[in-house]
Amino acid sequence: QVHLVESGGGLVQAGDSLRLSCAASELTFDKSVMGWFRQAPGKDREFVAGISWRDSRAYYIDSMKDRVTISRDKANNTTYLQMNNLRPEDTAVYLCGAASKTHYTVEEIYKARFYDFWGQGTQVTVSP
Repeated sequence: QVHLVESGGGLVQAGDSLRLSCAASELTFDKSVMGWFRQAPGKDREFVAGISWRDSRAYYIDSMKDRVTISRDKANNTTYLQMNNLRPEDTAVYLCGAASKTHYTVEEIYKARFYDFWGQGTQVTVSP
């Protein structure tokens, strides 16, 4: 079992930046990919960004790739999501997921079902 804890969300104004963190408690879990998703009320969970734990290769949803950066800190077992120029439509609960599958396609990274464990999420609210 892997315990993921997100933090860094909050209430900000349009144009502001936030840095979200996802700390993983289980050091022996062989993570292959860490992902950030978001879910707004009444909407499906949406992929935002993913990162290969081994080589830091990053993947982004096209609609946000110029405003977000995903990174990981192996020493602290933490994944980050830097979000800039936030917009009201970015308002959602942001969740991180951990995947262990070692052979996968890039397309799988974008799917919530690819991830084995999830955190509880952190709320991001962007006011106009």
